[in-house]
Amino acid sequence: MKTLVIVESPAKAKTIEKYLGKKFMVKASMGHVVDLPKSQFGVDVENDFKPKYITIRGKGKIIQELKDSVKKAENVLLATDPDREGEAISWHLANSLALKPTQFKRIEFNEITKKAVESSIKNPRKIDLDRVNAQQARRILDRIVGYQLSPFLWKKVRRGLSAGRVQSVAVRLVCEREKEIVEFKPEEYWSIIADFSTAKKEKFTAKLATVGKKKINVTNTAEAKQLEAAIKTKQYAVGEVKKKERLRFPAPPFTTSSLQQEAARKHGFGPRKTMIIAQQLYEGLELGENGIEGLISYMRTDSVRVAEEAQTLAREVIEERYGKNFLPDAAPIYKTKTAGAQEAHEAIRPTNVSRNPESLKTFLNKDQYRLYQLIWSRFIASQMKPAIFDTVAADIQGGEFVFRANGNILKFPGFLGVYQEGKDDEIPEEETQLPELIEGSAVKLLKVDPKQHFTQPPPRYTEATLIKMLEEKGIGRPSTYAPTIDTILKRNYVLVEEKRLKPTDLGQIVVDLLVQKFSKVIDYDFTAEMEEKLDKIAEGDMDWVKVVAEFYQPFNQEVQTAFENVERLEIPQEESTVICEKCGRTMIYKYGRFGKFLACPGYPECKNTKAIRKEMGVKCPKCETGEIIERKSKKGRFFYGCNQYPNCDFVSWERPYKTPCPNCGTMCVVKGGKQNKEIICLKEGCGYTAKLEEQGEND
Repeated sequence: MKTLVIVESPAKAKTIEKYLGKKFMVKASMGHVVDLPKSQFGVDVENDFKPKYITIRGKGKIIQELKDSVKKAENVLLATDPDREGEAISWHLANSLALKPTQFKRIEFNEITKKAVESSIKNPRKIDLDRVNAQQARRILDRIVGYQLSPFLWKKVRRGLSAGRVQSVAVRLVCEREKEIVEFKPEEYWSIIADFSTAKKEKFTAKLATVGKKKINVTNTAEAKQLEAAIKTKQYAVGEVKKKERLRFPAPPFTTSSLQQEAARKHGFGPRKTMIIAQQLYEGLELGENGIEGLISYMRTDSVRVAEEAQTLAREVIEERYGKNFLPDAAPIYKTKTAGAQEAHEAIRPTNVSRNPESLKTFLNKDQYRLYQLIWSRFIASQMKPAIFDTVAADIQGGEFVFRANGNILKFPGFLGVYQEGKDDEIPEEETQLPELIEGSAVKLLKVDPKQHFTQPPPRYTEATLIKMLEEKGIGRPSTYAPTIDTILKRNYVLVEEKRLKPTDLGQIVVDLLVQKFSKVIDYDFTAEMEEKLDKIAEGDMDWVKVVAEFYQPFNQEVQTAFENVERLEIPQEESTVICEKCGRTMIYKYGRFGKFLACPGYPECKNTKAIRKEMGVKCPKCETGEIIERKSKKGRFFYGCNQYPNCDFVSWERPYKTPCPNCGTMCVVKGGKQNKEIICLKEGCGYTAKLEEQGEND
């Protein structure tokens, strides 16, 4: 008789079946087979919070097929994912299939490779009930919060709303950032930039640093002009010159959070899309003659640990591909900063680092290739020597005025030859070279350029930076980030505007109510503390029933009090300027499944609705007759398309620029981050680009 191996997905089953041979049969459970019921609370609070699990609709047939396979098997191996959710799925499978303790074992592997799978089969174990209980506690806590708070919101705000232990905290972060932006008062400040030249006519730029040993703080035009006039009266010479070598070290290999952030920065992937593609790479793809291969290690992880074997192979690849001088003396060891990180896991890395992205390009689709290339490059870079910069800081002195000139030259690229980590809202470091500056030598002042600036409010979160903040605050875990973002967008608590998250009026109202009446549940520290308790349950250091009970009793009382004391809130109707052509009323804005839309306030007498069309004032570059309008995808992201759709299918994710290309007259778009936006012509071969600030923000 054969050994039955049960995994979650058919793709994973297909990959593993190839490695195990004829003595094994591999079947897929298609994920969870049981869950709490949707139509009822499903938790017996009077009986130690015993959950009522029922078979998920449509899974009865799968369970029966697995039971039939069990009858044909000598023993059963449960090979679900190597995390708490995977452990819980194995436990549910064992119960649903009525497996006896002597009949089955649990196996796990961090990557789907022949060696890893075969090794796991040689080292089976029992189901870890502590990990199961941690997952069960999370599920029950989320059910308690969701099924108690949601009816409260239905009664006090409106039907169809939801609240969640992590999702509501995420919305609070977005709302509080918006409040910071609205309340921000910009302050004026000036920088004084000057151009100098050496005796050899070599030009360089310096910035005024101090006046009479005090740091400059110029806050108005009059001060700036006064300084400019005084600066022009002085003679200048080179003061102290500091030269030193600076090292820049590589970032560690990816965790779930850092992968989602970097995929967003470099490729514009949302967290959900990143995880779908990563799952495909993990479970295995067809690689021609080699058959199906798993390409990356498990992608739900908060650890940066790397297996010694993987590091050894990476060093061989680096030496062969880039040279021995790119190899550090010893493989670097990275430490996870996230509290509660599961160090038994590994960072996300290629399963076989000698399989470079170029060698796989013909087997992967565009997005799979881009994500694999990102993971491979980041991992290789993490095992390389740091980059070395030669830095020069020179003081240029004239009387009481001291200017500072900085030079930064890349001396040895190190890991930068392979990969450089993206940054949020930061200008990339530029390589600037200073001429040879000798202390005491005279330099000539060529030009003084006072520049006016205003302090900027903090930027709105992107999906990636919100995940980063959740991780920093210890809220949620790798498996929860993407679903949390999805939920707050689908509930219309948050919308995406120019790739940034903005709270809706509804989101702000719900958060304000929850903060007022359920401050503990929506508190950052309390939510992070609960995550720590779940970690301790998984480690066997806390009892899950006690943790849930300690939460439930005061929370349940808060809910009852709120039901009795809170008056129903009326969401103010936001009027538009659009007149309903059917009845003449002024239409109002409403939120639906796909976001904001226009509706007649005369409902149900008048049921007229309209999609919101924001005209961009730009002609369509494809059909040349239509106008470009702002539209919204089903996932809540804004894009720009022709108003003649479906007759014209032009679309762009980038915002159109009102002024056409000065070279060819084609439509331009605005690309880039907050501080380095560029205007780019869409016409292939034109090549026109310009910095947005040079042209002026006319859109």
